[in-house]
Amino acid sequence: MLEIQVYNYSKVFSNRLVGTFCMVLQKVAEEGHLELTDTLIDDNNTSIKTSVTIEIRYQPMDGTVGMWSDGEFLEVPDDRDGMFAFETDSLLSGQSHGSGMSPGRSLQGSIPTFRKAGRGVFSAMKLGKIKCSKDDHKKGDEPAVLDMEDLDRKAMRLAGALDPDAISLASVTAVTTNVSNKRSKPDIKMEPSSGRPVDYQISITVIEARQLIGLNMDPVVCVEIGDDKKYTSMKESTNCPYYNEYFVFDFHVPPDVMFDKIIKLSVIHSKNLLRSGTLVGTFKMDVGTVYSQPEHQFYHKWAILSDPDDITAGCKGYIKCDIAVVGKGDNIKTPHKANETDEDDVEGNLLLPEGIPAERQWARFYVKIYRAEGLPKMNTSIMANVKKAFIGENRDLVDPYVQVQFAGQKGKTSVQKSSYEPIWNEQVIFTELFPPLCKRLKVQIRDSDKVNDVAIGTHFIDLRKISNDGDKGFLPTLGPAWVNMYGSTRQYTLMDEHQDLNEGLGEGVSFRARLLLSIAVEILDTTSPEIISSADVQVETVSNISESATGKIEEFFLFGSFLEATMIDRKIGDKTISFEITIGNYGNQIDGISKPSSAKKKKKDGENEEEESELIQNSSEDEADEDGDLVSVSSTPLMKPVITDRNYFHLPYFEKKPCVYIKSWWQDQRRRLYNSNMMDKIADKLEEGLNDVQEVIKTEKAFPERRLRGVLEELSVGCSRFVTLANKDVNLAGRTKLDRERLKSCMREMDSMGQQAKQIRTQVKKNTVRDKLKLAQNFLQKLRFLADEPQHSIPDVFIWMMSNNKRVAYARIPSKDILYSIVDEETGKDCGKVKAVFLKLPGKKGFGPAGWTVQAKLELYLWLGLNKQRKDFLSGLPNGFEEIKAAKGHGLHSVPPVSLVYNMKQVFQLRAHMYQARSLFAADSSGLSDPFARVFFSTHSQVTEVLSETLCPTWDQLLVFDDVELFGEASELRDDPPIIVVEIYDQDTVGKAEFIGRTFAKPTIKMCDEHYGPPRFPPQLEYYQIYRGNYTAGELLAAFELLQIGQGGRADLPPIEGPTDSERGPILPVPLGIRPVLSRYRIEVLFWGLRDLKRINLAQVDRPRVDIECAGRGVQSVLIQNYKKNPNFSTLVKWFEVDLPENELLHPPLNIRVVDCRAFGRYILVGSHAVTSLRRFIYSAPDKNSNNWATAGDIVVNMDAEPPFRKMDTVVKLDAMSDAVVKVDMTEEDSDKEKKKKKKKKKKGGAEEEDETDESVLDWWSKYFASIETLKETLRAQEAAQAEAEEREDLEIAAEAADIKPDDLLLKGSKIKEKSKEKRSSKDKKKSGAADGTERRPVKAKVDELVVYNKELETEYGNFEDWLHTFNLYRGKAGDDDEHALDDDRIVGRFKGSLCMYKLPLSEEITREAGFDPNMGMFQSIPHNDPINVLVRVYVVRATDLHPADINGKADPYIVIKLGKSEVKDKENYISKQLNPVFGKSFDIEATFPMESMLTVSVYDWDLVGTDDLIGETKIDLENRFYSKYRATCGVSSNYSVHGYNVWRDPMKPTQILAKLCKDAKIDGPHYGPGGKVKVASRIFLGTTEIEDENGLKKQTEEHLALTVLNHWEEIPRVGCKLVPEHVETRPLLNPDKPGIEQGRIEMWVDMFPMDMPAPGPAIEISPRKPKRYELRVIIWNTDEVILEDDDYFTGEKSSDIFVRGWLKGQQEDKQDTDVHYHSLTGEGNFNWRFVFPFDYLMAEEKIVISKKESMFSWDETEYKIPPRLTLQVWDADHFSADDFLGAIELDLNRFPRGAKTAKQCSLDMIRNEQELPTISIFKQKRVKGWWPFVARDENDEMELTGKVEAELHLVTAEEAEKSPVGLGRNEPDPLEKPNRPDTTFLWFLSPLKAIRYLVCNRYKWLIIKIVLVLLLLIMLGLFLYSMPGYLVKKLLGA
Repeated sequence: MLEIQVYNYSKVFSNRLVGTFCMVLQKVAEEGHLELTDTLIDDNNTSIKTSVTIEIRYQPMDGTVGMWSDGEFLEVPDDRDGMFAFETDSLLSGQSHGSGMSPGRSLQGSIPTFRKAGRGVFSAMKLGKIKCSKDDHKKGDEPAVLDMEDLDRKAMRLAGALDPDAISLASVTAVTTNVSNKRSKPDIKMEPSSGRPVDYQISITVIEARQLIGLNMDPVVCVEIGDDKKYTSMKESTNCPYYNEYFVFDFHVPPDVMFDKIIKLSVIHSKNLLRSGTLVGTFKMDVGTVYSQPEHQFYHKWAILSDPDDITAGCKGYIKCDIAVVGKGDNIKTPHKANETDEDDVEGNLLLPEGIPAERQWARFYVKIYRAEGLPKMNTSIMANVKKAFIGENRDLVDPYVQVQFAGQKGKTSVQKSSYEPIWNEQVIFTELFPPLCKRLKVQIRDSDKVNDVAIGTHFIDLRKISNDGDKGFLPTLGPAWVNMYGSTRQYTLMDEHQDLNEGLGEGVSFRARLLLSIAVEILDTTSPEIISSADVQVETVSNISESATGKIEEFFLFGSFLEATMIDRKIGDKTISFEITIGNYGNQIDGISKPSSAKKKKKDGENEEEESELIQNSSEDEADEDGDLVSVSSTPLMKPVITDRNYFHLPYFEKKPCVYIKSWWQDQRRRLYNSNMMDKIADKLEEGLNDVQEVIKTEKAFPERRLRGVLEELSVGCSRFVTLANKDVNLAGRTKLDRERLKSCMREMDSMGQQAKQIRTQVKKNTVRDKLKLAQNFLQKLRFLADEPQHSIPDVFIWMMSNNKRVAYARIPSKDILYSIVDEETGKDCGKVKAVFLKLPGKKGFGPAGWTVQAKLELYLWLGLNKQRKDFLSGLPNGFEEIKAAKGHGLHSVPPVSLVYNMKQVFQLRAHMYQARSLFAADSSGLSDPFARVFFSTHSQVTEVLSETLCPTWDQLLVFDDVELFGEASELRDDPPIIVVEIYDQDTVGKAEFIGRTFAKPTIKMCDEHYGPPRFPPQLEYYQIYRGNYTAGELLAAFELLQIGQGGRADLPPIEGPTDSERGPILPVPLGIRPVLSRYRIEVLFWGLRDLKRINLAQVDRPRVDIECAGRGVQSVLIQNYKKNPNFSTLVKWFEVDLPENELLHPPLNIRVVDCRAFGRYILVGSHAVTSLRRFIYSAPDKNSNNWATAGDIVVNMDAEPPFRKMDTVVKLDAMSDAVVKVDMTEEDSDKEKKKKKKKKKKGGAEEEDETDESVLDWWSKYFASIETLKETLRAQEAAQAEAEEREDLEIAAEAADIKPDDLLLKGSKIKEKSKEKRSSKDKKKSGAADGTERRPVKAKVDELVVYNKELETEYGNFEDWLHTFNLYRGKAGDDDEHALDDDRIVGRFKGSLCMYKLPLSEEITREAGFDPNMGMFQSIPHNDPINVLVRVYVVRATDLHPADINGKADPYIVIKLGKSEVKDKENYISKQLNPVFGKSFDIEATFPMESMLTVSVYDWDLVGTDDLIGETKIDLENRFYSKYRATCGVSSNYSVHGYNVWRDPMKPTQILAKLCKDAKIDGPHYGPGGKVKVASRIFLGTTEIEDENGLKKQTEEHLALTVLNHWEEIPRVGCKLVPEHVETRPLLNPDKPGIEQGRIEMWVDMFPMDMPAPGPAIEISPRKPKRYELRVIIWNTDEVILEDDDYFTGEKSSDIFVRGWLKGQQEDKQDTDVHYHSLTGEGNFNWRFVFPFDYLMAEEKIVISKKESMFSWDETEYKIPPRLTLQVWDADHFSADDFLGAIELDLNRFPRGAKTAKQCSLDMIRNEQELPTISIFKQKRVKGWWPFVARDENDEMELTGKVEAELHLVTAEEAEKSPVGLGRNEPDPLEKPNRPDTTFLWFLSPLKAIRYLVCNRYKWLIIKIVLVLLLLIMLGLFLYSMPGYLVKKLLGA
């Protein structure tokens, strides 16, 4: 399609489209030449008067391109609505070249396109551009880069409007990337990140199970992860067991392995030592699913159990659990949030990720395995010969089979004996719930072997990539397609060191095989009868698949040229070297093709193996057949390296560059790769743009929002371009269902992404940049996910460096990156470009230091495409070469060259201005390094000098490389120079220098005809990020320029100033124009003291000194004479002056070093710290204006009328887990809670009336629980606010898409809100109404509160570093494992002090202020640092989620507190078998600051034998708290009272504290005025002035007023800051053995009182509440409608022998039974039987407390807390067999349905609709009587009514129970009367006559009479028969 657009050009406004002309080029292609005239059409497709005349010629390119398909070139959608002010470069960086016009060009006329600037570095290596934007444009007619203002003007002009919020910047002034298309970016991160083992900890809490299917079971939960299994205890005869057990699994494996492990929860029924029990149901999920949840956890969710052996059945029950996966450095926040939905709402809290339906269906996953190709030998040749001798034929040396693993199940195909090309045609079928909670399916080809099977290759299939869960989504599907498998190199060795690679761990280093498979999923209809109900894996055979199903086989051509091979490791450098390129098995000469013994020549099929093996011998006789076939040349000639410098060699290629080329045959599935490439390019461009924006924000440059608009604009253009291009070649052979579905979903996604990007672009304003940046980053992730193609086609390309015929190092390049297409956007990003490739060591060798050193750096040019498109394959090479063909050419011009000779060469001088580096990696044991830098450019290298003992070297050195020869055209080199590699090393006195890190740079280039001057020269210094493996290891500040040497030689270059430093010898400094401009600064240092210095070389540090150094100047502290006695400095402040750069970003780091002065003048370095950024210490004079307004007049501070009280009507429910489950429902705050007086109740049914709750009633815990509730509410509110903001944003975006005005939006939004509010409130009403039978809530008492922080206090108050900073001192080598994980081990102490820097001269006013002490400089009013004695009072409330320390999965925790030398062990008060212990203790310790200032609170696990283990500890720096202006010594409470639970606990009253604060801050006040006013520094505060003492008398006091000021101290001008309130902080417990992984948390707080003040009162009583003793009396009056189980012996009548059993949950041992009501014929039973259950109950937590020994071997009792639930069961008694269970009911004593008045009204609905019915609490009602249903589940799992019971529940306290005791059963005292049972119920063997009489008389009278008559007749007949023979004889014989 040809389209011509005619525009009306306009200078000012955007160009207007006149008309368009389109024609199809088919005619031209046929005829070759056309001339025609035609009219144009406008955008409504109507023709206009204007006509256009054109002439078109078409020359076919020697048959290299076949027929055009019509859709090949489509037009860019021209965005005519003027949305985009100007186009931002052709869509993807770089104009097209070669064939095919770039679609981006057609826009060129309409929209001025800026080319990118030709300087700067690619953003991967940038840290901050430090040049001002003014210098950014070039002279001459180079592609112009305009400076910011210019550009803005131009942009505005183009936009036609002057709205600055609409301007967007393209990648123009941005951090520029490379310009011409000849080079692509190298990747700086070297080390493979996958495959390296990491620590993980998985914690699972099994709380309870519900609705388990089955009668009267004894369930156990088994938790299984991978191969580890753990079991809970067994709960007897219940189907809703409560466990609350915590399990922890620790792993040290690579992330991929971890995330593929399956977590399996199963419930097993009646398991014991002898038998394994029967499975009730299981739940499976992989670890990755949990890890991808927010906070890496599921909290309090219900897992649905299903039975894999019976998939027709439904849900088998639910388990409530918490699952959390913690990697190193993740901290898990325990959600304090109580969900809006009640946790007992099972359906609303299922253990499923977002978006997965609750009702999952069973599905079959069919994995069809067809065949494999190209398998490697899996046996040595010796074995082969032995076999051959025995068998007599040559067999293939591999016996492959395929193993598929999914969701914890494995399936295997059959083994194909001896075949390199096995054909299986089998399918493996998994039956699993859909959607599955396991993300990856693992397919592995294995070699079957007698001894052990080994993996040949592994492939993972990510189900998320082969399915789509959207509305228009599709089920997982794949193929039939070939997947490529990579692994270790192909030579078979018995002990393969890289076997892990074949298992799929780490990056494969060689092609292993490819496998043809397909996947399909079918959802099962479980109702249909023919379904096999088991979910076991099945294997079946399938039919063969046709050859063409996977695509038409095409011949591909791969060309590579090696332009440079440098940085070859010196270990390899002594032997000759060659490079080999392989794709699949093609080109692999050593171990490529294992020749199949069945010598079938498969010319048509993909792998032409026969031919291959000939190619390998380069035997070309029959090669040059009909089409002049090529001989592949896959490796470069051998060559001996030459030395570059001490470390590296290079190959002397110079002007002759070797080439390689390979032909290979693959199915043509390029379309997949093309689409992937397009998305990748859009993503790369987006990523680069986002980096720019971050850069602009980071360096605080102007207008980041404009750049972000540009980025979004490019994104939306890119997306629409993709939609246009992707929909081609849709009818190719071998397109699978996945191809079609993926294309649809990608196009949908890209389309919507483009729309959203447009939308967001309009919303980018200055203040929303960061939020929108986040959204754009989400786009990036989505793009990367979409771009990953799950169905492979062409295997990756490997480049191996061969030395001595051995493979040494490799690089792997995805084939899509170098794949050619006629359409520019579809081409791979490195195709036809020169790429810097770094070779690395294979497999595990590449981990760690070995992986960081470069084995070789190649400048490599690669091109891969169809053989018939080959004509362009050299077009991307730097120009100026001649091709050298192989000697015997066939005269064909199409034979590729074997080498290129460059006859154009340019000579340059490179100047590397190495200024400084900072934050380098510590490589020596001293914690410092001796760094030097080595600069590589082409084949040259130079080093800077070594600077000893520093992490922040300032080399200030210019390295000059003379006569650098580069090959190619000058202009190309100018735009696109090769990269410079800078490596930084640590010099060691002995042995080789140690690698610290490396970075890349691009030089600024000056050609000989250019002027050396602004704006491009001299170049500015820039920061380059230094990488060490995947981690950063510092930054380098440098500039590089490459100057062409012309005819005049070096004389024409800008002069170099000679060495100015006479001391430094011949070293050239960085010249003036480049080094930064300096100013004079003064740096003041506050020396406070040193802490926790460790021993150095076994000697203690005794006389330390601190040296401060910055930019060559410095100052030393005074010597500490005796570190043990007093570690503080006697002189506090010193200063020095230094010249520093004006630009803050260039400030050098400041180094702090501590040395120990030993005898005889020796100094030993103790440790050091580098302050990388001095910014936070720059002094800024207080703003005059802000002070003045304070004096303008008095300001009344507005405060809430009442202090933050809490009305106690809230129900706190911390969760069933944390044992502090609290309930502060004040209706229950009755006497029973804390020995309170109970208020009189009104008549029954009326609302309870409570007067003011008595003070004596409340204790500290009431306050604590109320505060926790508040904390939860604030968290909830935050969440709601966040959700609301997000919702609003979505609404906005939607609205803009639909063009609604924002005001309508507000209305809409608020309506929606109102609706949801209404819903919510009505719900709340229902709930509250149910709770106390009335809508009007009674007014509840107020409770004073404290603040509960769910984190450490330090994080809230900036580590209390308001004036005293703590600097960690490091020593020893930095660890390499992760960035900072091991840094803690390197800390050898801490320096306390501070810094202040300011430019000289300082303004006079500061020094003139009253009381200015010149010795203290800027550090005025700082306390003295003499030793001070302090009483430290530590309160420990409780610990939560401790890591289990004993085998039983529990711990016996106790507290140890250390401070200096003193240690308090609370060992005898350990809490048995508890992971959530409530300690409730306070400890007093006396300490002397500064010697003892680090408080350690540890939790240990008590052990009967052996030492106690540390569970975890937390450290608190008390000194910083003590001296902080936030006053963290003793928290200020919200109210002042002199008695009761909220007593003031500071020895200083609020008035005294306030007076002291005012005096210290030199402010006026406090002045107390009448009427409850107080004035402090022009602020007036109001408050009450009366206080009650213990006797209730009112007194006048000013304390409330003072306290009000303290609570609002942050509002005082100039000196105000928030004072630490009365609080409880939550601190994580850490264990040094498991760094970075939380072992639990501890809630505590610390008070400190100086000993020179009056002593504080006694510690607050916070010991845990004691549970209260209750007795529950349950009278079972009657039962009715109990189902009849037995058949009568005599009569066959149905009857039941009924009895009722009851117990309180957790106390099954104490179960009680009624007597038996025998022989009930109607299901009625009469009992009048009393059960008595005594129990201990914690009202606040709604839990029963049980103490019992876990087993006979337990040492002590364990305390359990369980919800109070009463279970009643009805049974049928049997004499000889086990009793039969008939039904049960469980009542939660806090919330159970009211019993029915009569048996008739009692129905199943009472259980079914439990949620809707009003509930009652026995703790409020005290006495309840009614009928309740018994239920059981039938075979179909339906609930059925099995009986009804009339019961009476009566709750009494222990005291009441003593006063009025009752007997069990029907015994004294207070006996119940005997039940009136019918006669039938008597036991027949006790009164047999009665029973018989009853039987006979009533029913069977006539029956019995008949039986008796018959019997008589029978007897007579018998007698007759008996006596007849005798008589006959007598008669006959006549006797």
